[in-house]
Amino acid sequence: MFDKLHEECGLFGIYSRERKNLAADCYYALYALQHRGQESCGIAVNDRGVIHCYKDVGLVNEVFTKEKLAGLGEGRIAVGHVRYGTAGVNPQQNAQPMVVHHMKGTTALAHNGVITNAQQLRDEMEAQGAIFHTTSDAEVISQIIAAERLHCNSVEEAAVRAMDRLDGAYSLVIMSPSKLIAVRDPRGFRPLCIGEMENGCVVFASESCALDSVGATLVRDVEPGEVVVMDKNGMRSLRDKCGTCPKSHCIFEYIYFARPDSTIDGSSVHMARQRAGAFLALEHPVQADVVIGVPDSGLDAAMGYARQSGIPYGLGFIKNKYIGRTFIQPTQSDRENLVRIKLNPVSATVKGKRVVLIDDSIVRGTTCARIIKLLRDAGATEVHMRSSAPEFRFPCYFGTDIPSPENLIANKHTTEEIAKIIGVDSLGFLSCENVIKLCENTQGFCTACFDGKYPCQPPKDCGTNKHETLLPEEEE
Repeated sequence: MFDKLHEECGLFGIYSRERKNLAADCYYALYALQHRGQESCGIAVNDRGVIHCYKDVGLVNEVFTKEKLAGLGEGRIAVGHVRYGTAGVNPQQNAQPMVVHHMKGTTALAHNGVITNAQQLRDEMEAQGAIFHTTSDAEVISQIIAAERLHCNSVEEAAVRAMDRLDGAYSLVIMSPSKLIAVRDPRGFRPLCIGEMENGCVVFASESCALDSVGATLVRDVEPGEVVVMDKNGMRSLRDKCGTCPKSHCIFEYIYFARPDSTIDGSSVHMARQRAGAFLALEHPVQADVVIGVPDSGLDAAMGYARQSGIPYGLGFIKNKYIGRTFIQPTQSDRENLVRIKLNPVSATVKGKRVVLIDDSIVRGTTCARIIKLLRDAGATEVHMRSSAPEFRFPCYFGTDIPSPENLIANKHTTEEIAKIIGVDSLGFLSCENVIKLCENTQGFCTACFDGKYPCQPPKDCGTNKHETLLPEEEE
């Protein structure tokens, strides 16, 4: 159980016309994408058609020492991946990129999202004699592409054919012996963009912040349903699946998952969060002395709330950035004290003040209740909480760890009841009407976790299968 949401993965791929140390570029890009997954990471480098891969459990700077990076050698193509997985699986076994050797060659694949019919596809292939070594959707996708490759002339054509069999959310970066390919599902749930470096290298990444880390310039986003191929002949696009489905970009990329310095599908994440705060100020005004945000994703929204309301913005918390997911909490009392280690209130900002507290969301309510207690202990006279997301009432099946409805506090309690449970003087959520107005470029968004209107059919097993579950370990 947990009280914060987690993105599933971050992707990066790079194509160079010359042999060079591409592992270093992948390392810097994955470091920039670390927020998208802290469980495991991996890099695969293609040198003259031979793919060398190293992956393991841990953060990027823990897994890749100078020796490990040097051991990957030089090459012309490379892909990298950071992963946040679900509980009940072997994190080392499911680390990516997924390298597959088949009759037509070798591919390395990195995946972000959830294939909602993965269990059905796995069962079908197992019935035909296929053997799986992981519980990851990436292996299902890899096997389908390998099978399709036997009946067509190229890897990209096999990827297009595979899209006919895959349901749900997926952004992919695929490396063959001679090509780098980017694939985005027809609804565009998860982000994927294209960049170019001054030396001519072409890169694909989950977020534009990864492009910045390697000195690349954002060219454009991969369109929903598009397959982009980079090889010795340059870059080309296959758009067979474009426009076949309404766009359903995950709105929570803008609210929480993405880094604020990223631009996704033409919209600044930072500006989207500031708009969320401004909408909150209009929807839920209150008399207060200071506006503060919960680090990190609540800070931009707090700035927007302060600007719109005229209430001064203040630094409310100092966050300890040196605590990773490997921090052990052996007892209940240690778990309860962990929030004090991660966040410490600035008493000079909140003591004797009526405080507006902005956070990105409320899932179970456990962590925010502890944060509110910290403010009370630091001397805040009133605490008015505002969430830059609407109430979470429904599970997500497309790559976000929003658990079953019974674990969502807003599914069982009214806003007034939640306010009493977490200990605030007032509570307000961003409306579903305004959450879809956060972006500069109005597009189709998936808001199913708020309103239950799923853009495609949820899995028949309600998101859990015999191999893994969607409920992660508790992290406060």
